[in-house]
Amino acid sequence: MSLSGLLVAAFAVALLALLGMKVIPEYIEYRQVVASIKKVTAAAGPDTSVRQIREAFDRQANVDYISAITGADLDVTKEGGRIVVSFSYEKRIPLFANVSLLLDFSGSSKE
Repeated sequence: MSLSGLLVAAFAVALLALLGMKVIPEYIEYRQVVASIKKVTAAAGPDTSVRQIREAFDRQANVDYISAITGADLDVTKEGGRIVVSFSYEKRIPLFANVSLLLDFSGSSKE
């Protein structure tokens, strides 16, 4: 392998490492959001109010160090007597200079 080939390979590895270090924590936080929503909906009774669900999510998010969304960002509905909580948010990750990566996350307690 020539020196230029080695430099290109090193650049590619460095770029992949940078992406991994920036993106993986965001996916971990997304999984925590989904788990928190499922915990909150499992603990909620059929007559639990929307406000109570949002407050319960905020408490759970505080415990799990979730900063991406709050209880106010949740869409709470009832389907067939069950409480269904949905969410959707974007996360912009600055990579370098004026280059950013935009991740779209969405989920529901129904899934």
